[in-house]
Amino acid sequence: MMYWYGHGMGGWGYVLMAVSNLLFWALVIAGVVLLVRYLGRTSRQADPTGGRPTPEQVLAERYARGDIDEEEYRRRLDTLRANT
Repeated sequence: MMYWYGHGMGGWGYVLMAVSNLLFWALVIAGVVLLVRYLGRTSRQADPTGGRPTPEQVLAERYARGDIDEEEYRRRLDTLRANT
């Protein structure tokens, strides 16, 4: 016996189901991407220096690496603070 014959989902039903499934997942992925981009943009705006180190930070890094000695570090730091 063939119950449900003629009442099942035809070829267009499967096509519509596949297209709606793809559309759903495309919207979910687009929403996640937009959320990540939005959160990334707001965290960058919160940084007042724009991600660049201040001159004092650069000088401190050079002193920490050993590029300059303590006397030169203090002299340059005093010069930077006098000019600001």
